[in-house]
Amino acid sequence: MVRTVFLGTSEFAAAVLERLALGDHRPQLALTRPDRPRGRGRQLASPPVADTARALGIELAQPERVNDQAARERIARARPDVVIVCAFGALIKEPLLSDYEILNLHPSLLPRWRGAAPVERAIMAGDERTGVSIMRLTAGLDSGPVCLAQAEPIHATDTHGSLAPRLQALGGDLLAQALERIDTGPPLAFAEQDDSAATYAEKIGPADRLLDPSRPAVELERTVRALHPHIGARLQLADGTLLGVHSARVADDHARGAGAPAGELTRDGQRLLYGTERGALELICVQPPGGRPMDAGAYLRGHAL
Repeated sequence: MVRTVFLGTSEFAAAVLERLALGDHRPQLALTRPDRPRGRGRQLASPPVADTARALGIELAQPERVNDQAARERIARARPDVVIVCAFGALIKEPLLSDYEILNLHPSLLPRWRGAAPVERAIMAGDERTGVSIMRLTAGLDSGPVCLAQAEPIHATDTHGSLAPRLQALGGDLLAQALERIDTGPPLAFAEQDDSAATYAEKIGPADRLLDPSRPAVELERTVRALHPHIGARLQLADGTLLGVHSARVADDHARGAGAPAGELTRDGQRLLYGTERGALELICVQPPGGRPMDAGAYLRGHAL
């Protein structure tokens, strides 16, 4: 059995940790980020990996800085053969970087979409496929050599909520395969990435969430899917408030934006349309400021346009 220590933070990482815990290479220790205030009430909350590790009975550590001596000593006591990193959210530096064989699971087909938001960026860009890669962690941003990778199609209706679980399952299986090969062979073969082909998945910021009517409706529809349900897209209303958009589709009969001026909400029967410079976006499920999600019909009954 390969002894492992797992470093991760997000829901994606928590799902991968659970997959490993049920296999032959159950981590001896899980490290994640400290508890942070969350939500409107700013209540202190644990990262998903912390909750999962506790539920699975895996030893847990939440150091403020993973590269500090105390954190490195905690890892050393677990005597890992391999350290696994998945969506940890902090840079691993020397000497920790060289102390162990460190494998990083990244949800993209590297070198495409290195960085913080590869699943969202792949959907937003209209990619037809993405995948997962297992790479050796280096000082660069997701730039280390890759030993295993597997593709996953992106369907036209995929949201982050439908695609991410498939990538979690695929990544967990691929990581288990890598550990099995380390344990029993054949040895993993690592191939350097082509840096000239690299693209970068920047962290999703407020500007990425805002549906810009100067962009084509087809791009805005992809943005809505990419950010649902975990972040959420939104558009600015005439009074300056923000309307959340949970579900939308391109209005094919408004391909030239006829009847839906760019940047304005209009009513077309029971349909709620948002005009863009190229086409119109039909809003299917929206969330008014301070309200709950509702379908377009409910919104139209309660709001004058």
